[in-house]
Amino acid sequence: MAGRGDPPEGTPEGFPGGGEDEYRSVVFDEAFVRAARLQEFSARERMGEHAQAVRSLPSGTARSGSRQAFLLVLLVLLAFGTAVYLGVRNPYQPPADQRAEPLRTTLVRLAPRDPVPGGEPARLFARSPAAEYRVGAAGINPPVAGRTPHFAASQVVAALDIARKYLTASSLDPDVLTGATVRPVRLLLDPDQLAQFDRSVETPADDGRHALASWLVRFDPRQVALADPAVRVQGTLRFEETGPDTLDVTADHTYTYALRPAARGTGPVAAASLFTVHRVVHFRFDREDLRAHRAELLSSTTEAGPQACDTDTTGSLKPLLAGARAAEAGGGPAVTDPYATDRPAAPSLCGALAPRAQPSF
Repeated sequence: MAGRGDPPEGTPEGFPGGGEDEYRSVVFDEAFVRAARLQEFSARERMGEHAQAVRSLPSGTARSGSRQAFLLVLLVLLAFGTAVYLGVRNPYQPPADQRAEPLRTTLVRLAPRDPVPGGEPARLFARSPAAEYRVGAAGINPPVAGRTPHFAASQVVAALDIARKYLTASSLDPDVLTGATVRPVRLLLDPDQLAQFDRSVETPADDGRHALASWLVRFDPRQVALADPAVRVQGTLRFEETGPDTLDVTADHTYTYALRPAARGTGPVAAASLFTVHRVVHFRFDREDLRAHRAELLSSTTEAGPQACDTDTTGSLKPLLAGARAAEAGGGPAVTDPYATDRPAAPSLCGALAPRAQPSF
């Protein structure tokens, strides 16, 4: 029977009589020796004058670590080079910081040559050029959007949507039309144009920059009320790329409103009349405008009537209501038809309202 310290197969061959191997703890196998970082010089090598007892061997682990570090640096350089290459080739560059230009405004009053027709709103609409127009925002239809050389189709859609929302807020919102608020319009403007807009609200002026009627449609609620909140609308929206970082949208629409005098007392309801506004608004969008969902207005031309030529319409429009007539029709023999879109604006600040623009009886 083997002793307590012997292996099951007995004492290893070559060791004396089953005794404990007193050198077993200091015997190293071949793998341990090969992995040693130090190697003893031979007796001949140690006989030199300044000979050392041992020499260091190169570390396989150190060589492996250096190789891994080199590969890591190479991968970082490759990733950086790829990012630079894709940045140069990418057609959709980061937003450019461009300052919005001031809005240029043109306001044309259209004076009638005959008394303004009156009646019930439905009958007036049916007998006017607006008979087939759509109601409200349904008349502001963006075209089918496609991509441009530097803007994706989704960015074109965003620009058209912002323009449509601006036109809806500034031409159709009943609270804006009656002067109760300007907030829905202001929220959609580029911050660079807010100071100009605020001045147009507070101190409007016919100076080509601060006519409020070029930013939005407003009637004086002390004089005019909406006879029918359903505004008739028709027109077009067009887009074009004007630079690698700018996308322009042009809105050309005619809006027809049914108005009557503001209510006074409990007397009979006055007859309604139609008032027509032809607006051409030129929008410009850079990439930051699209991201922030806001609009920059380059120019706005408004032709509106029936109005008298001698009225101040820079703050709010001053419609001539049913039965009224202008003291003097403007524009000489030429007439301006606000229902005729896609044409140059009237050159004068007061034109003659075309007879066909009024309801016929």
